[in-house]
Amino acid sequence: MKARIPMHREFVINIAEDYEKHEECWEKLEEIMDAYKKQGKSVYTETFIEDNEDKVKALQADYEFTYTIEDRK
Repeated sequence: MKARIPMHREFVINIAEDYEKHEECWEKLEEIMDAYKKQGKSVYTETFIEDNEDKVKALQADYEFTYTIEDRK
C-alpha cells in the first residue's frame, strides 16, 4: 500500500520538560489546533502557519517555549 503525504510546513515547538507550566502550555497549543479544526480545516492546510502564528507568538508572552517553522515532505 502506498500513501502520499503532501509537502507541508509545520510548527516545531520546544518546551523544556522540566518547565513547570509544560502541560498547561501544551493544552493551550492544542486549543489553537482544535479551534482551527472546528473551522473545518486541517493542520495540513497550506495557510495553517499564517493563520495561527500570531496566536502561537501570543502564547510565548505567557509561556517559555521556542518554535521554528520547518518544511516537511
